[in-house]
Amino acid sequence: MKLFDNTEIAFSLKSDSELERAYFLFRMIQNEPMVRIGTAVTNFALKAHLPVEGLIRSTVFDHFCGGVTEEDCLPTIERMYTKGVSSVLDYSVEGKENEEEFDLTLKKILKIINFGQEKISIPFAVFKPTGFGRFALYQKVTEKKELTVDEKSEWLRVVERYHTVCKSALEKDVPILIDAEESWMQTAADELIESLMEIYNKDKALIFSTLQMYRHDRMVYLKALHQKAKEKGFYIGMKIVRGAYMEKERERAEEKGYPSTICTDKQATDDNYDDAIKYMMEHPKMSLFAGTHNENSSLLVKELAEEKGIAVNDERLWFGQLYGMSDHISYNLSKDGFNVAKYVPFGPVRDVMPYLIRRAEENTSVAGQTSRELNLIKTERKRRKLL
Repeated sequence: MKLFDNTEIAFSLKSDSELERAYFLFRMIQNEPMVRIGTAVTNFALKAHLPVEGLIRSTVFDHFCGGVTEEDCLPTIERMYTKGVSSVLDYSVEGKENEEEFDLTLKKILKIINFGQEKISIPFAVFKPTGFGRFALYQKVTEKKELTVDEKSEWLRVVERYHTVCKSALEKDVPILIDAEESWMQTAADELIESLMEIYNKDKALIFSTLQMYRHDRMVYLKALHQKAKEKGFYIGMKIVRGAYMEKERERAEEKGYPSTICTDKQATDDNYDDAIKYMMEHPKMSLFAGTHNENSSLLVKELAEEKGIAVNDERLWFGQLYGMSDHISYNLSKDGFNVAKYVPFGPVRDVMPYLIRRAEENTSVAGQTSRELNLIKTERKRRKLL
């Protein structure tokens, strides 16, 4: 049996009713018109303050999220850890625009770092750049436009939030994953994160940036960063993912009339992803968090680790998948002794909906992803005689 085909291990934590719910959800997600209609109806219902949160909570939310608060997530985290799968608590509230919200996110991340210090099951903290500052501000900095006096102060506060988190991470020895977002604001985040790596990654990779490998320019960026790291003497931490904003990226490029940053097709993205993996695993002063739901890329990392004599539990090598997805990868790799972490989103149901909608849309747009999930669930239902 191939490594990722063992459904008994993959779904060992799922009760029969949880497995049935997963089957129902992925059947829905497989239907693209249904996702579009469901998204529109959900958005309308939430905006109209209709009482739909209970329904959302008992279906899509509970499948893809750990809970409303950090504490809500703890039973799920401890349960997963019984199978050796760690958790990355992800405060998945998106699209906020004011200082009060950014400061609240900062408090949440500091709390998660404390959890990480206390609990071996929570090895990382994570945040999105726009959790700490306005998208439009990052965009203006990326475009090298002159900031107003107020915007300069605002940007300083953004930078200060990053440093507050990094200092806490250093003090408590809890590494930080910083997500990537849309290309037209990402350069500001990249430059800021590089400056943090230079300060905080002197002894090991504590601060991790993220490369979205559906962007054809990311290998060039990685090599240039490596050159800087060698010159300035710091370690690189990098989460490698395929990417999460493809439709938006292509639409904007077409609308604004510039060449898209996205690879020409899926094969080019896959090749780019695997090239980044190979490059990072060649260099011992790099730590890799391979965020992937792709079986071939996961096997490649596993094979390269074996080939290069990297121990399965080496702290420089992690696999990551999203909670509610690709359990066949997470739990089977964990069974083999590898470091594996699930991203466990949490936050108020209403505020987490943009995240959940993006997950559903991504699943419909990634060819084969939902079919694979469904086939594995069907296999396990058959094994349990639930059909």
